[in-house]
Amino acid sequence: MDEEAVALRSLGKVYGTGAGRVVALHEVTLDFVTGTFTAVMGPSGSGKSTLLQCAAGLDRPTAGEVYLAGQPLSPLSETKLTLLRRDTVGFIFQSFNLLPALTAELNVALPLRLAGRRPSRREVRDVLAAVGLADRARHRPAQLSGGQQQRVAIARALVSKPAVVFADEPTGALDSATGRDVLALLRGLATGGQTVIMVTHDPVAASYADRVVFLADGAVADELAAPTARSVADRMTTLELAGARS
Repeated sequence: MDEEAVALRSLGKVYGTGAGRVVALHEVTLDFVTGTFTAVMGPSGSGKSTLLQCAAGLDRPTAGEVYLAGQPLSPLSETKLTLLRRDTVGFIFQSFNLLPALTAELNVALPLRLAGRRPSRREVRDVLAAVGLADRARHRPAQLSGGQQQRVAIARALVSKPAVVFADEPTGALDSATGRDVLALLRGLATGGQTVIMVTHDPVAASYADRVVFLADGAVADELAAPTARSVADRMTTLELAGARS
C-alpha cells in the first residue's frame, strides 16, 4: 500500500460568525502519497490557500483532521506542532519572504539555525548549487533577480530535507523561463521521493504534477491524473462556467 505523507479527513475551516461567516473548506478528504507531486487549483475564493495552510499545520482547521507523516495534528500543542513542522515540512511562498539584510547563504541556513543546528557551509552551498545559485551565495536579496530570489527561497525550504514541500503559487511572480526551471526542480523532488503539494492558477504549472485536485466553494470538485496543460485548462473552464451558472 502506498504511504500517505499527508492525509486530510473531513477537513473544514470557517472564518467569522453570524452574517460574516465564511466557509473556506467543507468536508475535504484527500490523500497525498509519498513521492508524488499534486497541484491544487480552483477559482478565486475556492479554498486553495486555506487548504495548503491547514495541511502544512500553519493554520488550525475548524473540523476534521490533518495527518502529517502519520501524526494527527489536532492533539498537538503549538510547541509540538512547530517541532513537527520544522522536522517534516518545507514551505515555498510566492512572496519569497527573504530577510533583506542576510546573504543568500545566510537566508538558506536560517531554518537550521532556528532549529538549533549549526549548518556547515558545504550543505548550504550544495543546496544553493542544486537550484543553480552556487555563484550567488554572498549576494543579498536586493542584488538578485526575482527568479533568483525565488530559488533562494526554494533552497531555504529544502535545506532541512523535508519530507513534504508545500508551494503556494511558486511561479506566480516569475517569467516563464524561470518558472519552468522552478517547476522542473519541484518535479525532481517528487521523483527523488519527497512529496510536493502546490497551489497554482496556471495550467502549464499544473501539468508538471502527477495529478490535479480542483476545489470549488471549499470542496473537492474534481481530480485529474496525468494532467496536460490543455486538459487542466478545459477542466478549469468547466468549473468556472458551472460557478457562473450557480
